[in-house]
Amino acid sequence: MNTQTQMHYIESAKRVIDIETQAIANLAERLNDDFITACNILFSCKGKVVVSGMGKSGHIGNKIAATLASTGTPAFFMHPGEANHGDLGMLSKGDVLLAISNSGETNELVNLLPVVKRLGILVVAMTNSADSSLGQHADVVLDISVEKEACSLGLAPTSSTTATLVMGDALAVALLDQKGFTSDDFALSHPGGSLGRKLLLKVSDIMLSGSDIPLVNLNATVADALLEISKKGLGMTGVIAPDGSLTGVFTDGDLRRILDARIDVHSATVEDVMTKGGKTTTAEQLAVEALNLMETYNITALMVTDEKRKPVGAFNMHMLLKAGVL
Repeated sequence: MNTQTQMHYIESAKRVIDIETQAIANLAERLNDDFITACNILFSCKGKVVVSGMGKSGHIGNKIAATLASTGTPAFFMHPGEANHGDLGMLSKGDVLLAISNSGETNELVNLLPVVKRLGILVVAMTNSADSSLGQHADVVLDISVEKEACSLGLAPTSSTTATLVMGDALAVALLDQKGFTSDDFALSHPGGSLGRKLLLKVSDIMLSGSDIPLVNLNATVADALLEISKKGLGMTGVIAPDGSLTGVFTDGDLRRILDARIDVHSATVEDVMTKGGKTTTAEQLAVEALNLMETYNITALMVTDEKRKPVGAFNMHMLLKAGVL
């Protein structure tokens, strides 16, 4: 492949990106009362938001429906062709139809409007023409028009589908913010993926407990502490007071410091060289929050304590990685 051909690829790609970037930028100028009305209609929907579109608009509609559903607005996609042959039964009173058609004249979509209107279902249209058949019969129109397609022939839906997708995302996120949708809510709709693991997994789900917790008493020697660290494999050990409460931790970093100071590990007690206090977490804390704590203080392992500061568990970065939190 010669250099001229390679440059042609790059130039074509840059032209597409420039055109589509401008198409998205133009959308911001159209965020007016119509957008507010559309948000209010979707926010007040007592049923489902039913998204429908044909062809490329349908593909984009599928994604918009999925985004709405995962961010707190119940939604699904309805193929307009199938709807004309029975699937219109998916719609019921209380639903809202989010209809997508660049021209606003897509037959399969326009043919649904009489029945939709008879059911009293509100219609939010995403189209490039408010004067189109879809636009005239919609309760509100969101303008997704573009100056030109990024396709060099001006035929393939490119910048128009990008603009539609971005407008859909704008709706979904505006509704998310208005509903006060939280990361915990988001995780509930993503329990099987890495997002769910990060947002739902608690410290109690991954920590070592019982006899697996690395612990030594205050009067233990440094050598005893090193044996405990080696045995439990977390790179640190907790140090407990006579009442069983955590009074400090002894880590690999503490060991390096005492070796530099030429302290005798067989005679020195761990109380003399430990890190007093130490950062801890609780069993009920989300694992991702514990990870943030570890990253903030550059800690590779954490003790888990109860309300009386008694150790109930311990874990390290490797365990977070294995659990899919990292």
